[in-house]
Amino acid sequence: MSDDLRTRIFTLAKVMIAAAWADGQITEEEKQCLKDLLFHLPDAGLEAGIQMTGQEWAVLEMYMETPIDTAEQERLIAELQAAIRHPQERELVVSYLQQMAAADGEPTAAELALINDIVQEDGGDNGGVFARIGRFFGGTMQKRATAVTNAPNREAQFDDFVKNKVYYELSQQLAQQGKSLDVPDAELRRMGLAGGLAARVAHVDETASEAEINRMAELIGRYWGLGGEMAMLVAQTAVSAVDYAYDYYRMTRQFGEATTYEERVRFLDVLFQIALADGFVSYEETEEIRTIAHGINLSNQEFINAKIKIPREQRAG
Repeated sequence: MSDDLRTRIFTLAKVMIAAAWADGQITEEEKQCLKDLLFHLPDAGLEAGIQMTGQEWAVLEMYMETPIDTAEQERLIAELQAAIRHPQERELVVSYLQQMAAADGEPTAAELALINDIVQEDGGDNGGVFARIGRFFGGTMQKRATAVTNAPNREAQFDDFVKNKVYYELSQQLAQQGKSLDVPDAELRRMGLAGGLAARVAHVDETASEAEINRMAELIGRYWGLGGEMAMLVAQTAVSAVDYAYDYYRMTRQFGEATTYEERVRFLDVLFQIALADGFVSYEETEEIRTIAHGINLSNQEFINAKIKIPREQRAG
């Protein structure tokens, strides 16, 4: 991976955090929106292998915890300007910013104009550049916050999906049988995230087939050590709760945070097995899994490695 490319992405991420601190505070919901946007920032460069490491994410979280003063703002802006001196570099940064602007709908004319101003060749004074970045990022943050507020899985509702719809229903049924559910909360949350993303694949053709739900239940049961009845309840709950109105953007980011690299790579195999439940992986299912792979910060090569494990005659493409 090019050190220059990594530096450009990392510097841009720190400048975006500085812009979020412009009014002197970042609320918890703003932090979550900020993470959503920054988690997907490297997507434009995934083909070049650009992925932030756990250590880099820890540094960015440190920047989110305490205000960034004027002197540090100026230093970060100067670093960003130094990283985009050439037309090709500016073009890459423009693509990153456009991707952020498009996270929750088509970029507005004002956003596109601000993006061009941010990377203009002469750069302008640092204060002016930072003000433009602040206006741009304030708009994208507001769009993200509005999308989360209006989505069926706001934070409280997302917790309901993981801890109420799954945990509550399982607990009620087990209580009636005089049993208890031996699954830690952290694992239950991961189970809900995995089930939600798997349901996305099952919903590609608008209706999850019985074979896909059965396969989901089998894989959930095998991974979390659940019996057939409980695993089926988790699978059915996920399929009924998740559709294309669900906030996919945040779901992938949270899954990426809750899992290791190795777990995410193995999860691609699970998704392809669910898609194969009816005997063939369609083009649409393949592309949905590709989107999920990129959304959870895996490279296109890692997606291909999982895809080619499915025999050629059993998949499209």
